Amino acid sequence: MSVYTTVTPEELKAWLTQYSLGTLIEFQGIAAGIENTNYFVTTSHGRYVLTLFERMAEASLPFYIHLMAHLASHGIPCPQPIASLDNRYLNPLKGKPACIVTRLDGAPDMQPGPDHCAQVGEMLADLHLAGKSYGISLANPRGPHWWRKTARAVMPKLDSAAQALLTEELRFQALYRFEDLPRGVIHADLFRDNVLFEGARLSGVIDFYFACNDAWLYDLAITVNDWCLTEDCTVDAARVQAMLGSYSARRPLTAIEKGAWPVMLRAAALRFWLSRLYDLHFPRPGEVTHAKDPRHFQRVLENHIRQEAELRRHWVV
Repeated sequence: MSVYTTVTPEELKAWLTQYSLGTLIEFQGIAAGIENTNYFVTTSHGRYVLTLFERMAEASLPFYIHLMAHLASHGIPCPQPIASLDNRYLNPLKGKPACIVTRLDGAPDMQPGPDHCAQVGEMLADLHLAGKSYGISLANPRGPHWWRKTARAVMPKLDSAAQALLTEELRFQALYRFEDLPRGVIHADLFRDNVLFEGARLSGVIDFYFACNDAWLYDLAITVNDWCLTEDCTVDAARVQAMLGSYSARRPLTAIEKGAWPVMLRAAALRFWLSRLYDLHFPRPGEVTHAKDPRHFQRVLENHIRQEAELRRHWVV
């Protein structure tokens, strides 16, 4: 959600004439994230979020936009896309595909406790179940093929220890495919800054632009890897048990999912280690950008490798 494309007030006012959203009052860039350009937009009719898609294939964008509409209609507290006067969700702005969605109330809680994690686990299970009736499919563009391609690009930038870790983890992950894992729509980026709370109550989930079809357990592992870690990048037992317990109460885990859990935690750590390495070493120009430290997920991965037996004990079913 960085700002790569600058939009002037005049340009935005002209773009908004395609919608029944009233007159522009104010807008500001959102300086967080690394994929798209985002602005908070306030009009005489309400508050919205404008997104300009910087490098996503335009053909894949309907998957994300219609997914939000589908999930919102099934009670998931996510942004609702706004259709233009000619009934389109996507309209070009500054030469980029763009959409505008409702802005949800609340703010992220970057220091969650077990109760926050329990609410996130329940919401994630509901999201997975609601996605079963979504009629569009999109294979994960950042799956194993992307891992290998990205690893080749970043490998020369790493020291020998990191190179050895990356090489071994790619070898290890290639041993597992888990095609029998339950799968469907996943959020794929459910970090703390993508969930909103009003006080202690979960009020929204945002940023669906990594969503795709993959193993539900992988989505749960991505979420645990951000919500349930201590400062030293190890799993916090109370938070992970709260999240897994509330998730499995809504969607019970299968035996194969329980067996795959440590591998999925490592796969989720590998994916974000690689993406942060790539963004650090191959940055794009932008007005406001933040490259996140890849060493964080390197440490997460290293700890998961050391603590496999402990990770298996964290199931609450």
